[in-house]
Amino acid sequence: MLCWFCAESARAACRFCGRAVCPDHARFGPYILQVSHSDSRRRVEALVVEDAVRCGTCRPRPSPVAMPELD
Repeated sequence: MLCWFCAESARAACRFCGRAVCPDHARFGPYILQVSHSDSRRRVEALVVEDAVRCGTCRPRPSPVAMPELD
């Protein structure tokens, strides 16, 4: 695969949108794998990967999007 930005050889794909990126264009940030409620402490906890690959162009939404057509 080639980098989305410069057409050099890609080393990874964005975890959010799938764009291929080379080492020069790769960005890193947190990615939430799972969110759960803790019964004993009554709080929300998340299992997070700290250094997930991002392309830096896509903008993941901060909250879920309703999709009533799938209900």
